[in-house]
Amino acid sequence: MSHKVHPKSFRIKGTEDWNIRGFYGRKMPQYLEEDFLIKDFLRKKLAEASVANIQIEHSADKINIIIETARPGLIIGRGGEGIETLKKAIENKMTRQIKNKTTKSEIKIEIREIKNPWISAALVAQMACQQIEKRVPFRQVLKKTIERVMTNREAKGIRIEAAGRLNGIEIARREWLGQGRLPRNTIRADIDYAQDEAHCTYGKIGIKVWIYKGDRFD
Repeated sequence: MSHKVHPKSFRIKGTEDWNIRGFYGRKMPQYLEEDFLIKDFLRKKLAEASVANIQIEHSADKINIIIETARPGLIIGRGGEGIETLKKAIENKMTRQIKNKTTKSEIKIEIREIKNPWISAALVAQMACQQIEKRVPFRQVLKKTIERVMTNREAKGIRIEAAGRLNGIEIARREWLGQGRLPRNTIRADIDYAQDEAHCTYGKIGIKVWIYKGDRFD
């Protein structure tokens, strides 16, 4: 039997990098707990802001949080009020949740705009989940999503997979559709991968998306 590997972890230090980076020193457990706490909090807080990825860079007394989103105005707010509110919320969350916290790190939030959400696997998966939650038939969702993604020049191939009680049937199953090339065993292939869940009345539907954007020769 084949062993399935996450496309990003398969390409770490080749064409991809870690989402959490920095110098931890002797406080590795505390800093790692902070990082996971921040990521979980932001995913829930910014659920409606079309967030594709959250990266965290650690230094001695600073935490730089990079948020990649298709709707930056929703996070920044009028005159940058949203950023300041988000900073205070993160600081309060860390103070309450992490015990024996001795050092106070300065938090910096950087917003990066995704101009074309249809070439981001995370955003494509989110949009597919939103349609399934609105009771759109799953095959229609898969076909329409593939058509929309493949209209972009950057996308050389796509595969989208749905699993669960599709259309509310009693027996769960897995179905997928694809178009174009998708060389998942080629390390230099730039493949954007993401998975998400649609919460329906009859249970969860899992969505996985692979988007191939050509090869990298760095």
